[in-house]
Amino acid sequence: MTAEFAIVLPVVVAVLGLVIGAITLAAHRITLVSLAAEIARFEARGDTAQARSRVAALAPGITVSRRSDGALHCVELRAAPVGGLLDAIAVGAESCAAESGAVSGAQR
Repeated sequence: MTAEFAIVLPVVVAVLGLVIGAITLAAHRITLVSLAAEIARFEARGDTAQARSRVAALAPGITVSRRSDGALHCVELRAAPVGGLLDAIAVGAESCAAESGAVSGAQR
Protein backbone atom coordinates (compact mmCIF):
# COMPACT_ATOMS: atom_id res chain seq x y z
CA MET A 1 0.00 0.00 0.00
CA THR A 2 1.36 3.38 -0.97
CA ALA A 3 1.35 6.47 1.20
CA GLU A 4 -1.01 8.25 -1.19
CA PHE A 5 -3.56 5.45 -0.95
CA ALA A 6 -3.31 5.44 2.85
CA ILE A 7 -4.11 9.16 2.90
CA VAL A 8 -6.86 9.12 0.26
CA LEU A 9 -8.81 6.10 1.58
CA PRO A 10 -9.98 7.72 4.88
CA VAL A 11 -10.97 10.87 2.99
CA VAL A 12 -13.04 8.86 0.51
CA VAL A 13 -14.74 6.99 3.37
CA ALA A 14 -15.49 10.27 5.19
CA VAL A 15 -16.96 11.88 2.06
CA LEU A 16 -19.03 8.77 1.36
CA GLY A 17 -20.39 8.89 4.91
CA LEU A 18 -21.34 12.55 4.56
CA VAL A 19 -23.08 11.90 1.23
CA ILE A 20 -25.09 9.02 2.70
CA GLY A 21 -26.02 11.19 5.70
CA ALA A 22 -27.13 14.04 3.44
CA ILE A 23 -29.28 11.71 1.35
CA THR A 24 -30.88 10.31 4.52
CA LEU A 25 -31.64 13.83 5.81
CA ALA A 26 -33.12 14.87 2.45
CA ALA A 27 -35.33 11.78 2.31
CA HIS A 28 -36.56 12.43 5.85
CA ARG A 29 -37.33 16.05 5.01
CA ILE A 30 -39.37 15.00 1.98
CA THR A 31 -41.36 12.66 4.22
CA LEU A 32 -41.96 15.44 6.77
CA VAL A 33 -43.14 17.85 4.04
CA SER A 34 -45.66 15.30 2.80
CA LEU A 35 -46.93 14.48 6.29
CA ALA A 36 -47.19 18.14 7.31
CA ALA A 37 -49.25 18.91 4.20
CA GLU A 38 -51.54 15.95 4.80
CA ILE A 39 -52.12 16.79 8.48
CA ALA A 40 -52.69 20.49 7.67
CA ARG A 41 -55.31 19.60 5.04
CA PHE A 42 -57.12 17.20 7.38
CA GLU A 43 -57.21 19.72 10.24
CA ALA A 44 -58.16 22.66 8.00
CA ARG A 45 -61.21 20.88 6.65
CA GLY A 46 -62.24 19.72 10.13
CA ASP A 47 -61.40 16.02 9.72
CA THR A 48 -59.86 15.70 13.18
CA ALA A 49 -60.14 11.89 13.35
CA GLN A 50 -57.96 11.46 10.26
CA ALA A 51 -55.51 14.10 11.52
CA ARG A 52 -55.23 12.39 14.92
CA SER A 53 -54.57 9.02 13.30
CA ARG A 54 -51.80 10.49 11.12
CA VAL A 55 -50.22 12.25 14.13
CA ALA A 56 -50.44 9.04 16.19
CA ALA A 57 -48.66 7.15 13.39
CA LEU A 58 -45.68 9.53 13.45
CA ALA A 59 -42.36 8.17 14.61
CA PRO A 60 -41.30 8.98 18.17
CA GLY A 61 -39.27 12.16 18.42
CA ILE A 62 -41.25 14.11 15.83
CA THR A 63 -42.75 17.25 17.34
CA VAL A 64 -45.92 18.80 15.96
CA SER A 65 -46.80 22.47 16.30
CA ARG A 66 -49.81 24.27 14.88
CA ARG A 67 -50.70 27.90 14.25
CA SER A 68 -53.40 29.87 12.48
CA ASP A 69 -52.40 32.60 10.08
CA GLY A 70 -55.59 34.35 9.02
CA ALA A 71 -57.56 31.89 6.90
CA LEU A 72 -54.68 29.41 6.88
CA HIS A 73 -54.07 26.54 9.26
CA CYS A 74 -50.35 25.68 9.46
CA VAL A 75 -48.67 22.56 10.79
CA GLU A 76 -44.95 22.29 11.48
CA LEU A 77 -43.13 18.99 12.03
CA ARG A 78 -39.58 18.84 13.43
CA ALA A 79 -37.33 15.84 14.03
CA ALA A 80 -33.74 14.75 14.48
CA PRO A 81 -33.92 11.80 12.12
CA VAL A 82 -30.40 10.39 12.23
CA GLY A 83 -28.25 9.18 15.08
CA GLY A 84 -24.52 9.44 15.47
CA LEU A 85 -22.66 12.54 14.35
CA LEU A 86 -25.68 13.94 12.50
CA ASP A 87 -27.92 13.72 15.60
CA ALA A 88 -27.53 17.46 16.27
CA ILE A 89 -29.12 18.34 12.93
CA ALA A 90 -32.87 18.92 13.16
CA VAL A 91 -35.02 18.63 10.06
CA GLY A 92 -38.30 20.48 9.81
CA ALA A 93 -41.17 21.10 7.46
CA GLU A 94 -44.14 23.45 7.55
CA SER A 95 -47.27 23.31 5.46
CA CYS A 96 -50.40 25.45 5.45
CA ALA A 97 -53.90 24.78 4.17
CA ALA A 98 -56.94 27.03 3.76
CA GLU A 99 -59.47 26.45 6.50
CA SER A 100 -62.89 25.22 5.46
CA GLY A 101 -65.39 28.04 5.29
CA ALA A 102 -62.66 30.65 4.94
CA VAL A 103 -63.54 33.40 2.51
CA SER A 104 -60.87 34.64 0.14
CA GLY A 105 -60.37 38.33 -0.64
CA ALA A 106 -61.93 38.13 -4.11
CA GLN A 107 -65.41 36.66 -4.03
CA ARG A 108 -67.84 36.72 -6.96
